[in-house]
Amino acid sequence: MRTPDLALGAIWYVAFIFSTTCHEAAHALLAQLGGDTTAAEGGQVSLNPIPHIQRSPFGMVVMPILSFVLWGWTMGWASAPFDPRWERDHPHRAARMALGGPAANFTIMLLAALAIRIGIAQGYFVMPDAISSYSSLVQSASGSGPTFATTALSILFVLNLLLGTFNLLPVPPLDGHSGIMLLMPERVALRYLDVVREGRYTLLGLIVAWYVYGYIFEFVFGLGLHLIYPGNRLG
Repeated sequence: MRTPDLALGAIWYVAFIFSTTCHEAAHALLAQLGGDTTAAEGGQVSLNPIPHIQRSPFGMVVMPILSFVLWGWTMGWASAPFDPRWERDHPHRAARMALGGPAANFTIMLLAALAIRIGIAQGYFVMPDAISSYSSLVQSASGSGPTFATTALSILFVLNLLLGTFNLLPVPPLDGHSGIMLLMPERVALRYLDVVREGRYTLLGLIVAWYVYGYIFEFVFGLGLHLIYPGNRLG
């Protein structure tokens, strides 16, 4: 693997660790605010990635590195623990906890988009003629090729767009399947939990989510680009 590939992989990995840590810390914080201290007692109400890595070492270390080597971008997972009894006692609070993770990702995505637009307005960045990869959503105005800033902001934007929207899909074990309980009366939410908390739906949900998301991400990505370049078409 060449040095530029290693540098790109390092940026992808750091962006993944940061984004995933923010996602899980948001879950843990909203659970704590809602009365469940399970994740807080495990140290996960924190932007320190260590407690999150210790809970999910394969999903936060092995899989992101392996996926970059195989496909050129990072994927992985983590989780924040919660008390199932608290979820049943307070399904709406649990739904807000679930939506906290994607909300954190969308916040990072919007901040990355804002930084790119400010960079363009100040003359540091320019819009590319075409997007050749997810790490090149914006170019340096100097024309000297990719820089750390253009690469990192591009990756932070697309990675958090992916994490936020993918996790909103309403299938277990993704956050969206708990988040939709906000739309239900609590008695209906309890019956819903009885069904979705059966373990056999977890693998099926992931397969369905990955299959469906493959069809919608191009559309989602196109909408996301309009946040950076309103009124312009890029491909």
